[in-house]
Amino acid sequence: MSRIGKITKRTGSRYLSFYEFEAIHRDGRISPYYVASRNPDPGTLKAVTHQNKPDGVILYGVYGEKMDKVVLIRQYRYPLGDFVYEFPAGLVEPGESMLQAGIREMYEETGLVFSPKEGGSYSRPFFTTIGMTDESCGMVFGYCSGEPNNLHQEASEDIQVVIADREECRRILAEENVAIMCAYMLMHFIASDADPLAFLEG
Repeated sequence: MSRIGKITKRTGSRYLSFYEFEAIHRDGRISPYYVASRNPDPGTLKAVTHQNKPDGVILYGVYGEKMDKVVLIRQYRYPLGDFVYEFPAGLVEPGESMLQAGIREMYEETGLVFSPKEGGSYSRPFFTTIGMTDESCGMVFGYCSGEPNNLHQEASEDIQVVIADREECRRILAEENVAIMCAYMLMHFIASDADPLAFLEG
């Protein structure tokens, strides 16, 4: 069975650290494997603790009296050198629950008030890009109200708030850069009838 030997931290910053794992393959061969993580030291890596604590939260916010729009952001992302459509999202701060992080992040990024809806097993943390990182994020579902604005965004953020109906979501999926989690949920939104969050009650 494959397993991990020695773990060496190669570099780190406030938000991200880079590790070299000694990967011991099932046939006994050993090779280096490189992992990026939000965790600041080897002892806190999920490969060591086997605890899936959420690093971040993604927010699926429905908007409008008819619940026929979804809240997106169009954000400049340096790894792409371009804008990409995403759901509002952010890191879960120490001592914060996913719901608390969701309410805070939605307000900071969009100016909207976010009222979470219980998501049950749909809102537990899931892993993102497991070939290169142990990061996991939970999705919080809810309803948004208020007028969008960028008054509470950080100076380092280049974010445009987008309130999209189903037709605009189809266009975005066909023509724009889209984060994969956002793309999947937009497909769900397009296919849903009435309240897009009704599936949480099943």
